[in-house]
Amino acid sequence: MSNAEQKDQVREQAREIIHGSRAHKNNRQLALWLGALVAGTILGWLGIPALNQLFNFIATVFTRLFQFIAVPTIALAVITTLSALGGKKETGRIFAHAVTYTLLTTICAAAIGLLLYLWIAPGNLPLELINQGTAAVPQKLEKVSYYEHFLSVIPNNILQPFLSGNVLSVMLIAAASGLALAFMPKTENREVLLKGIHGLEELLFTLIRALLWVLPVGILAFAAQLSSQIEAGVIVGAIGKYTLVILAGNLIQFFLVIPLFLAARGLNPLHVLRKMAPAIAVALFTKSSAGTLPVTLACAEENMHAHKQVSRFVLPICTTINMNGCAAFILVTSLFLMQNGGMELTLSGMIGWLFVAVLAAVGNAGVPMGCYFLTLSLMSSVGAPIGIMGIILPIYTIIDMVETAENVWSDSAVCAMTNHDLADELDDDDDNNEPALEV
Repeated sequence: MSNAEQKDQVREQAREIIHGSRAHKNNRQLALWLGALVAGTILGWLGIPALNQLFNFIATVFTRLFQFIAVPTIALAVITTLSALGGKKETGRIFAHAVTYTLLTTICAAAIGLLLYLWIAPGNLPLELINQGTAAVPQKLEKVSYYEHFLSVIPNNILQPFLSGNVLSVMLIAAASGLALAFMPKTENREVLLKGIHGLEELLFTLIRALLWVLPVGILAFAAQLSSQIEAGVIVGAIGKYTLVILAGNLIQFFLVIPLFLAARGLNPLHVLRKMAPAIAVALFTKSSAGTLPVTLACAEENMHAHKQVSRFVLPICTTINMNGCAAFILVTSLFLMQNGGMELTLSGMIGWLFVAVLAAVGNAGVPMGCYFLTLSLMSSVGAPIGIMGIILPIYTIIDMVETAENVWSDSAVCAMTNHDLADELDDDDDNNEPALEV
């Protein structure tokens, strides 16, 4: 055997050892997360007031930390990726694949919601119940028009979107800045600016790794918080058929439609799901796909071994535009409200609302209750009985959890399919950049 062959064999053995070690570490980490989930559920169900207060405090701390990291993560990931890819043909292809898969999965989610709505056919609610629900609708939000929602996306101040957590505005600023860096003259000032931005990104990813290390404590608190709420009867299903349509649609999209998309592209859905399970679990409890982005990035790069050019470009974009669960919620809830308001619902009209829901979902930010407030604004503009939104509010916690988990699962699938489609076209330069995030 020649020296070159021996070196190749040694390198291959080293890769196998590294991958085996990572697999063992990932399995151990997943077991730890599942243990924290079970333990938190049991402790929350015990209903000990002092313990529940502690868990609520810890859950709030972790939620704030996710919010703190999420917005700059989106901005820096998009800026650095576009600054490197802006002038390359891969940029357009990555974006085209991500948007295509996003629109296809989102339309499927809304279509499933429409079919279930027609099949299960929720009835109308009593007028007095709707009037009672009006008091539960968040104040002033029913007066916000859908056009004002879109107008709020256009930033008039570079700092305000970051301070208010306006994810769509941050995305616009980051995309514009990244493309400007890609096409501006290659001067010394540009290089200094890029080095500073990359340094900030490395600092942020170091903070993310630290947060992921202590995340089992957060999972324990989130699970206990939810369990105590259920045990106390805070979360109840008041309108069964409507809730059934929403949840069944989400489950069909999660367990059937998205796996079919992956399988059609030659990917093993169970393999992708297992690799992305930590991010989906975090999404379930945080109810924010934007807040879950640091964990989603870590899972995609470390577990799924997605190319960083794909993961750090596709996932931040998907966090803001890939809203499968939101599209189904907007459509089904809008139809339910208009039906209760006595508005005529023809099949062609419903199909029209399907595309309205898809576009609205694409324009929604991945923040807690974003779909709820967006639907409220949309329905107030057409004169639907928004008092029903107050009736839906107590059960929206469960709906929001399932929707967010589905959204992050869809984000993961879009990233996996895009990475698979463009694997041969991307530069294999991961070793020259910062290390992948570790879960």
